[in-house]
Amino acid sequence: MNKLNSHKLGPDQNGRFGIFGGRFVAETLMPLILDLEKSYLEAKNDDSFQSELSYLNKYYTGRPSPLYFAERLTNHLKTAKIYFKRDELNHTGSHKINNCLGQILLAKKMGKTRIIAETGAGQHGVAVATVSARFGLPCVIYMGAKDIERQKPNVFRMKLLGAEVVPVNAGNSTLKDAMNEALRDWVANVNDTFYIIGTVAGPHPYPEMVRDFQSIIGKETKEQILDQEGRLPDHLIACIGGGSNAMGLFYPFLDDMSVKITGIEAGGMGLQGNKHCASLSAGRPGVLHGNRTYLLQDDDGQIIEGHSISAGLDYPGIGPEHAWLKESGRVEYVAITDNEAVDAFKVCTKTEGIIPALEPSHAIAHLINIAPNLPKNDVVIVNLCGRGDKDIFTIAEHLNMEI
Repeated sequence: MNKLNSHKLGPDQNGRFGIFGGRFVAETLMPLILDLEKSYLEAKNDDSFQSELSYLNKYYTGRPSPLYFAERLTNHLKTAKIYFKRDELNHTGSHKINNCLGQILLAKKMGKTRIIAETGAGQHGVAVATVSARFGLPCVIYMGAKDIERQKPNVFRMKLLGAEVVPVNAGNSTLKDAMNEALRDWVANVNDTFYIIGTVAGPHPYPEMVRDFQSIIGKETKEQILDQEGRLPDHLIACIGGGSNAMGLFYPFLDDMSVKITGIEAGGMGLQGNKHCASLSAGRPGVLHGNRTYLLQDDDGQIIEGHSISAGLDYPGIGPEHAWLKESGRVEYVAITDNEAVDAFKVCTKTEGIIPALEPSHAIAHLINIAPNLPKNDVVIVNLCGRGDKDIFTIAEHLNMEI
């Protein structure tokens, strides 16, 4: 496909995907951001860097993750052939390790001796704590106090791995606020600290860099589905908070126009009020955390705190490439409510013997909604980006069950 007609156009040299993305950072951080971009561009063409990353992906993470035919769910829904890309089987239990390994190798390449990160559901925090332990670097994880309460298993895992978990009580005490605190730390400690951002957001080059590290998901998926079905899928479905698991799956397929691609946002309690976190469905462009993208805002441009039953989807913004893909029309974005996600969680658990995280349960819920209209000979791939161990307390509370 001609590059001008490609959906893989961004970012440009200024880190823009159309009008989205860019670098809106404190003057103190700009030299560090430029140094990071230079180091990443070098790493992309460094055989030794890529070789070490490939080794760790295979022998530490356990890649490639399986592409699994969900036969019982397919039969239950009486619909198209359903496959799960099982990134929940990765070491640490989600897709987050893919990006963290890439960034910790960059930190080592740049001579950084301290790691910081933000986390919402805790899966990114666990992955950062894991790679920091693996490479012997101290790390500090900022996490909203609300998320700490509802993600206790992951908080304990981070502490076991040697990380310092810092509660954030500002704002709504969730992911946005944790990212604010991490950025403040970075500004104060620019010389020795590397900030491992967990999603395809933040100032350039983070959206591009995280996407590239996560695109191993889509590259594997394309090879696996061609091997198993002899053709490309008809549908790709993935949940989006900031959007890294989705961009990882989507990116290698963007120019395959026969593949319908759908990103699933957190509809919370419905889009009629503000108890949701669907920035693409109900937000508008603005600037947050170093980039221009779609955000939940009031009439004065102030950020509205999002809501989702899933701690990993309650970020009131989205990665800038997703914003561009929405405006270009290449990807459709749909909101799924808390109740729909929990119902899908139960269906997946009981039909496939797989307990998904609440994040990909949103993607499964969309699949359930569209199942009656899918041709039986279609092929659908859902990114199962995390496992549900971390969500047992939230699910138990929602269902009025005791653990």
